[in-house]
Amino acid sequence: MILTSSGDDAMNLYEIDNVSKVFRNRTVLSIDKLVLEQGRIYAILGPNGAGKTTLLRILNLLDRPDTGDIRFMGSLFTPGFRSWEISRRMCMVFQRPLMFKTTVYNNIAYGLKLRKYSRRQIDKTVRETLDFVGMTDFMHYPALKLSGGEMQRVALARALVTRPEVLLLDEPTANLDPHSVQIIEEIVRKHHEEYGTSVVVVTHNLFQARRMADEVILLVNGELVEQADAAIFFDNPRDERSRAFLDGTMVY
Repeated sequence: MILTSSGDDAMNLYEIDNVSKVFRNRTVLSIDKLVLEQGRIYAILGPNGAGKTTLLRILNLLDRPDTGDIRFMGSLFTPGFRSWEISRRMCMVFQRPLMFKTTVYNNIAYGLKLRKYSRRQIDKTVRETLDFVGMTDFMHYPALKLSGGEMQRVALARALVTRPEVLLLDEPTANLDPHSVQIIEEIVRKHHEEYGTSVVVVTHNLFQARRMADEVILLVNGELVEQADAAIFFDNPRDERSRAFLDGTMVY
């Protein structure tokens, strides 16, 4: 069941209230309130085990919280409910991309085929997306033979080809060389600017968060410690734990 709210809630991308998630008797996420606005880039930071990926998976409706409410664009989801119509408006890219055993072109076309696009629409959109990520020359190349950076660009293209309203990224450049990191960041930023895509990225790279994010969210032990504009968070964090995290003295 989906309940549609009205008023200010409809202006928010996500709104989370009293959300918790427990794995093996351990609370890995416990957030009282979190609001994400449309059209912004958010970076989720925190030490290992802070609940960053869990939060991202909940936002993508891959996992359901044990308690609490989640609203997406004003729609309230009841526990256990998953709407394909809503979930298709968002897309997630993981740290380690998984390629289908076929060409780059077919990997990127897959989502459009599921959505019953015509052959002409698929060809046009795939070619445009390949050009967008700078992979046109690899169109007919076996995806499994690509380098790590090239695979991640194809994974990103596979997400962007559906024109998602929300792009969720889980450590998308963790294992890449600096040049590939720069390319991925430029693609994400360009798509955000041209299409107004909202972006939520989990990263351990503080420099990346500072380069990319409009706003930063810090999680520690599954709890929301601080949410602030990136400039404020990095230059003048409000919470002592944020300062400890940034200067590397946090004990956890």
